[in-house]
Amino acid sequence: MAGKNGLSERRRQIVQFIHGYLQEYGRPPTVRDIQRGVGVASTAVVKYHLDRLEKAGYLERDPRASRGLRLTAKALSWLGERSEPMTSAVVRVPIVGYIVAGEPVTAYPTFDEDVDTLELTRDIIPESENVFALRVRGDSMVDASVHDGDVVILRQQAEANNGDMVAVWLEDDQETTLKYFYREGRYVRLQPANPAYEPIVKPAEAVRVQGKVIAIIRRLAA
Repeated sequence: MAGKNGLSERRRQIVQFIHGYLQEYGRPPTVRDIQRGVGVASTAVVKYHLDRLEKAGYLERDPRASRGLRLTAKALSWLGERSEPMTSAVVRVPIVGYIVAGEPVTAYPTFDEDVDTLELTRDIIPESENVFALRVRGDSMVDASVHDGDVVILRQQAEANNGDMVAVWLEDDQETTLKYFYREGRYVRLQPANPAYEPIVKPAEAVRVQGKVIAIIRRLAA
């Protein structure tokens, strides 16, 4: 039975669970998380209640994301919160092309039909400004857990500290590669994470840092 605020007991439980989950994990729960957390018989029942909560103004949803839930100001008011509603917990990062983790070859960042957008939660990528993704080809970084077919998330920047994993453009070769960065006097050493590959040593002025790796998204085996 619905209370004076129009929420049934089950929907109150769902709102409270979503809020608690956000507080604990910093991201919204999935439908399956809600089913387990509230003790609902099926995900279909959860989706029904989410539909009703959305229509009642307690919830906003992004149907394109599995964690695309957002509590509205109305829900937070009911919960007794005084803070502003949490911004969308889903960050969309453009996959702008490929990068080679191996012998450097010509890069081809592109926005053609093969390029899509990667949806990540804010616990992985708190902010999406100046963040982009590249698909990895090659195996020179396998000891850093970067495998062929993985996706690396980078923050665009022109500087790097020793030990950073970076995407760099090699000016004299007109090529790009993914390596660990080490500045050694007037030179830069680009160190692979695979003993089968030799480090690349270039004059510092011939190496242009394009971005620092801030996350790695593993490609699951087929």
